Amino acid sequence: MFELQPLVRKNIWQLEPYSCARDEFKGVSASAYLDANENPYNNTINRYPDPLQERLKEMISPIKGVPVPNIFLGNGSDEAIDLVYRIFCHPGVDNVVAIEPTYGMYKVCADINDIFYRKVMLDENYQFTADRLLESCDRRTKVIWICSPNNPTGNDLDRDEIVKLLLKFQGIVVVDEAYSDFSKQKPLRLDLGLYPNLIVLNTMSKAWAGAALRLGMAFASTDIISLFNKVKYPYNINKLSQEKAMDLLRDQSGYRQHLIMVTEERDRLMSAFAALPICKKIFPTAANFFLVRVTDANAIYRYLVERGIIVRNRNRVTLCENCLRITIGTKAENTALLSALIKFKA
Repeated sequence: MFELQPLVRKNIWQLEPYSCARDEFKGVSASAYLDANENPYNNTINRYPDPLQERLKEMISPIKGVPVPNIFLGNGSDEAIDLVYRIFCHPGVDNVVAIEPTYGMYKVCADINDIFYRKVMLDENYQFTADRLLESCDRRTKVIWICSPNNPTGNDLDRDEIVKLLLKFQGIVVVDEAYSDFSKQKPLRLDLGLYPNLIVLNTMSKAWAGAALRLGMAFASTDIISLFNKVKYPYNINKLSQEKAMDLLRDQSGYRQHLIMVTEERDRLMSAFAALPICKKIFPTAANFFLVRVTDANAIYRYLVERGIIVRNRNRVTLCENCLRITIGTKAENTALLSALIKFKA
């Protein structure tokens, strides 16, 4: 039987959270706001935003298939990542386990919080097994990090192995599904009720075209969400971001159209890349980017930068030697990239 309390830092479990002025009269219809030391004169941005973003969560809930009480919204997914460390991990004592290569912020946040970060290498197909990850765990392992589709490799990770991990590991399993909108694999967030130790991350930055909003999501049990809300800063999502996010969510037809356009361009671009002399291997992807091994990643990257075309050089990332990560742009941007690479000479 999974128990949450033993995993949580004692000071966090006992924490008396900051009480927002707006929380204290929740459910009351007010006509005069004289409680929060706000300026009364500017009727658009003078008031503090909803600290729990209830209206926005009510829009997200049916789209993501997750009940409102199971949703946390953060200042980018990075806030949720940092909160996982602050809630569950004792600095200088506990450790976490993660696949490698993967999204770099898991390790950066571990370093900031003084948490030991253990890497488990993916295999030659960029896959993992639950058993290998579990072998790297000990009694001080509080969290396992999984990203699927993975960044920078782009591929879906084996869902059955993730489920095996959830069933066997008695700590927290975080599955980052930032790119799941582009994948055909069933998201783990839809099975949230089956796994009390699961936290799923999502974002408005990718498929919803809202990177500038810095709006991330975490889906988990109500007990875990209550801990996130207890530790987060009181007004972590500003009013303008909340309103713009709701505008994006209302345009579901635009969202679906963008998904089609991105996936079609992805297929076109990958097919064209395969015919380039510089291309040695294109790796399978279920994201809005793909990883490609080229003849000389450093030289090609510099060549593209000189022409104002920016891709991501992953040459120094483990298992990604001589690899570039290519984000799918507009048709014109993708064509400009291909035109430049056709003219590249080693």
